[in-house]
Amino acid sequence: MPFGLAAVQRAAEVIRAGGLVAFPTETVYGLGADATNVAAVARIFAAKERPTSHPLIVHLASADQVAGWARHVPAAVQRLADRFWPGPLTIILQRHPSVPDAVTGGQETVGLRVPDHPLALALLGAAGCGVAAPSANRFGRVSPTCAEHVVVELGTRVDVVLDGGPCAVGLESTILDLSTGRPRLLRPGAVSAEAIAGVLGEMPAGRTDQSPRVPGALAAHYAPDTPVQLVDGPRIEALAEALVQAGRTVAVLARRPRSADAPPCTWLAMPDDPGRYGHDLYARLRELDALGCDRLLIQAPPADSAWAAVQDRLRRATGAG
Repeated sequence: MPFGLAAVQRAAEVIRAGGLVAFPTETVYGLGADATNVAAVARIFAAKERPTSHPLIVHLASADQVAGWARHVPAAVQRLADRFWPGPLTIILQRHPSVPDAVTGGQETVGLRVPDHPLALALLGAAGCGVAAPSANRFGRVSPTCAEHVVVELGTRVDVVLDGGPCAVGLESTILDLSTGRPRLLRPGAVSAEAIAGVLGEMPAGRTDQSPRVPGALAAHYAPDTPVQLVDGPRIEALAEALVQAGRTVAVLARRPRSADAPPCTWLAMPDDPGRYGHDLYARLRELDALGCDRLLIQAPPADSAWAAVQDRLRRATGAG
């Protein structure tokens, strides 16, 4: 891995001093600050241009630290932690009274997770505090999955960028609400509803109007600058052709190679596997967005549950979330 102990220690000192450190997790790169330092947390919102009502997820070095952040820790938390932590699962709990409003967006709940990346865990251990860390990009934009994306997005707004290589998962964590009784899935991710049911013995329900606000739940999110349109597979070439004939420049993201009859446009073929697709998605969106085309056409993903996280991110990228 392209990091050493000295870099981790320096980054931990920056965290403790109230600075901002971008670091890799298995999902996406996070923009981290000491979650107990209100001024440091305010810097996250300023750097991202993020509304202060939008809550942050607190990253912990181990499940043993949960009790310091939650008023009540249900038995289900330990079962989930044993199975999925470190890993891409965020659990929403009733917050401990000491948790700052700045972290929770003024809500009585807090999101907690233990990331599955050696550099993230090393940083969290060295910092000795919970680290609030949304994705290290401007609010509403495509999340970063490598250090270069962070630098392009935030530049000097970040004090330190730790380069841990490309993220292994590539999509944000699953968010599961355990704050009110029945488990509720508030954001799909790599940990599926079926996998959670295998641990809890019941399928999590969906969100309600009373569910806590959580990251990535707005209708428009994860969006490139290029206008995006989801298109059924059989229609994508015909629509691309019509746009090209109308004088528009077009980029296409599809789950199949370009055919010989495809119109003159930029065409990227994606894996026809939900895990590999999710891993590649944000990097490919950034690649196509940089072309400055008039339209980005994306082949709609399959409707089955294995593609739930990809479906969710693509709906929000098009503003149809």
